[in-house]
Amino acid sequence: MSEEDIVKVENLTVRFGNFTAVDNLSFTVKRGEIFGFLGPNGAGKTTSIRAMTTLLKPTSGRILIDGHDSSSESLEARKCIGISQQHISLDNEATVRQNIKYHGLLHKIPAGVMKERVGELSDKLGLEEHMDKKLELLSGGWKRKASIVCSVLHRPSVLFLDEPTAGLDTKSRHLLWDLVRVLNSEGTTIVLTTHYIEEAEALCGRVAIIDRGKMMAIGTVDELRESVGKISVDVTEGNKVSTRHFRTKEEAREFAEGLGDAFHTVRRTSLEDVFLEITDRRMEP
Repeated sequence: MSEEDIVKVENLTVRFGNFTAVDNLSFTVKRGEIFGFLGPNGAGKTTSIRAMTTLLKPTSGRILIDGHDSSSESLEARKCIGISQQHISLDNEATVRQNIKYHGLLHKIPAGVMKERVGELSDKLGLEEHMDKKLELLSGGWKRKASIVCSVLHRPSVLFLDEPTAGLDTKSRHLLWDLVRVLNSEGTTIVLTTHYIEEAEALCGRVAIIDRGKMMAIGTVDELRESVGKISVDVTEGNKVSTRHFRTKEEAREFAEGLGDAFHTVRRTSLEDVFLEITDRRMEP
């Protein structure tokens, strides 16, 4: 991964009337990394992606994509971008091959080059046997793969994936994770949104946790764990489980020893713990 910033977001704000969907977000994405937006439904993840991919004009703020301002140089910025949206926008009545060909024409890819890339991508994703099937006949996982092929056909610098595994079964989800890793290993920077904590933990080098349009925390999984405490102690009292977080094993052990006969578990803090701690803290008076 390079130290160079390929995406720069400065004070991004998006309002719809009196409602603020994205509230003054600032962050960068390094070239070659997998960067994740983690947050509950309605947190502002999709709105942020739409603004970054020029599909939505920000109320205020500045976005640079591979050096191009998304507002004043939108055409140049779009050439650097691939996007697979949460709601797949391909033609259900057309075959996979027809959908891919249509996207190739939109990007003005020469016929010979497109044939080579389609063959390479369909083979890599195992799509060949489905290429001449109508999209409506495919499962959610295969539709998503077809969508991703369309989004990387022009070899973008940055691929944006909005909830790429939403609604997929466990096997399909893991196959999509493998695809994301392959694309990233070949040099594609990936920005994805998810509300699946295990997905962010499995894929992302860095994670931004957002809630109600605000940036709550950002960093590697280890950095986020350390921000609340690397060791957690779950204490069971009746039907209720409460959790305390500690910086060191010694602090956690000392606390556990003082619990007497209360049932407890000492474990490594997870990204889910971080997420719950940060979003719960926000609702405290």
